[in-house]
Amino acid sequence: MTQIIPGESEGIDSVLRRFKRAVSKAGIFPDMRKHRHFETPIEKRKRKALAKHKQGKRRFRQ
Repeated sequence: MTQIIPGESEGIDSVLRRFKRAVSKAGIFPDMRKHRHFETPIEKRKRKALAKHKQGKRRFRQ
């Protein structure tokens, strides 16, 4: 859980900027996107196969 404590005379803009930076460092957004909706086992297999195929293409180009 990311927590930011605002300073005494700190503006909301700087607090929000610090919060966004802390969230991105913690890696919360990629995890949130991954768990946004339920993925069936078939969809998961297709996604992984596609990623493996793309990775193989990248290796072949080098």
